[in-house]
Amino acid sequence: MTPDSIFSALAIIIPSYLLGSIPTAYLVARLRGVNIFEVGSGNMGATNVIRALGLGWGLLVWLCDSLKGILAILLATLLMPADATLATVIAATSAVIGHNWSVFAALVTGTLRGGKGAATWFGTMLVIAPLQVVVGMTVLGGFIIAATRYVSLAVLGMFSLSGLWMLVLISQSKLPYEYTIYTLLVTAMMLYRFRENIQRLLAGTERRLGERA
Repeated sequence: MTPDSIFSALAIIIPSYLLGSIPTAYLVARLRGVNIFEVGSGNMGATNVIRALGLGWGLLVWLCDSLKGILAILLATLLMPADATLATVIAATSAVIGHNWSVFAALVTGTLRGGKGAATWFGTMLVIAPLQVVVGMTVLGGFIIAATRYVSLAVLGMFSLSGLWMLVLISQSKLPYEYTIYTLLVTAMMLYRFRENIQRLLAGTERRLGERA
């Protein structure tokens, strides 16, 4: 990489990571007098907020966390208009990393921690993925939640379906090949962040939507 390309990449990575790092769940919960890191799973995400504060507050957190991913991509394409695809991949990946390992959360807790990336990933997919992929994964997620009340299972189903669908479209040259990097990296991160949920789902001990923290 040339010095200019390294500078351009850093100019996207840093603001995208910082956007992703904004601890929405912590800030919203604090407005209600709750430290989200000390209740329920201790996770900085919408599901834990739903359990601690109720559905409305959790949906607000989901919306804000999704916006972090959208804004990161929009900013990146402004910073690197000559290669918007690469800028999108860098920004989207950095935003999800920021949400999962938030520097701002580290300032509060002393530990580099965060959410599991689902809402921020969803926001990036609204920009990156074709409409049919977004609709398909959203319908699947809604069906799984309605049938089982397992949010984690819904998210796992959504990113599994969308990931496979994206790879098929990339192989058919209907999407830029650079999206392969994002799809594989985010899939790996999501599986890692949801590893404990997967274990609880297999053991039958995962908590369902509606159960209080």
